[in-house]
Amino acid sequence: MTSAVSIENVSRQFADFTALGGVSLDIAAGEFIVLLGPSGCGKTTLLSILGGFLAPSGGRVLVDGKDMTHVAPARRPTTTIFQDYALFPHMTLADNVGFGLRMRGMGKTARREKALSFLDLVGLRASAGKKPHALSGGQRQRVALARALAVDPEVLLLDEPLGALDLKLRRQMQDELKAIQKRIGTTFVHVTHDQEEAMAIADRIVVMNRGKIEDVGAPEAVYMRPRSLFSAGFMGEVNMIPGRVLESAAGHARAETALGIVSLPQSAFTAGPVLPGHPVTLCVRPEQFRAGEMRGGEPGEGVRLSLGSGVITDAAFFGTHHRVHLSPAASPGLSLVAHLPQSSRPVVGDRLALATEATGVVALPGHPPGTAETGKTA
Repeated sequence: MTSAVSIENVSRQFADFTALGGVSLDIAAGEFIVLLGPSGCGKTTLLSILGGFLAPSGGRVLVDGKDMTHVAPARRPTTTIFQDYALFPHMTLADNVGFGLRMRGMGKTARREKALSFLDLVGLRASAGKKPHALSGGQRQRVALARALAVDPEVLLLDEPLGALDLKLRRQMQDELKAIQKRIGTTFVHVTHDQEEAMAIADRIVVMNRGKIEDVGAPEAVYMRPRSLFSAGFMGEVNMIPGRVLESAAGHARAETALGIVSLPQSAFTAGPVLPGHPVTLCVRPEQFRAGEMRGGEPGEGVRLSLGSGVITDAAFFGTHHRVHLSPAASPGLSLVAHLPQSSRPVVGDRLALATEATGVVALPGHPPGTAETGKTA
């Protein structure tokens, strides 16, 4: 059984520190949600409130339409997996997985049968008689997952369960975790600070910052069409080009930026329109830059925006691409990063003409982080 979760205006205050400030979020039954953000953003606090380990200072939590705000953890239809797995070292894997079932009064034969079926789900049935110390970190993580799922939770809460694994194993476990979730259909709420992990496993990503939700959406939407400067910067590398809006008309807007005047489709303004005269920041991912000749035309599908030229100040080969730093001619104090194809041969000192597809640019209100003034004076 899976359940929908509703978080309604939940807040949490610790003395003079606000960990959560009025967070609201609806999670569909069977959805894989990832709470993503830096340390101190409130994601673990929110997970603890969902699990009943912390009480909110305000707001409420509903699971399947039932108010769980002040229900004890043991009486909630949720189970939590922590980063340290918390397996019992003196018990076999089968006994570890069956522990929650034993606490619920299930008979020994039925308990063992169910424990073995969930060990089979995570590929460890043959190791049922082993103890945790004989396993690798990834295998212990699988046992913790099997134990959590064996009690048939309506919602599974995961607090950075892959954080202790090395990169290769973490990626393997991401694939396995997503595959298992799709197979059983349980609602998963997963906390991480790893952007790549979030994009690999989530149906939707919830980007958090300073106790608030900054952005919510499918991984592609949050990465390609972020709705805040924080979300744009946190979800991978991005070039932030300062400017201000000159005029806005039906279908497009003109902005004066550090790289010149550009015309943008209204779809670039993912957080809503920016009024003329107000600051705006153009966000361009490094892989969206194109080097070479420009095409003209009105902003729209397949039309490139000319962003002038830049001198390569540094270049490194990353296997899938060349990562180059550029000093733009129009604004030498601004440093840009571009990803060029494997086949390119960037040389420090070379000058590149830069462009990007108009539909790939995101224009967000405000100055780039760490700056007070942007753009040029009209």
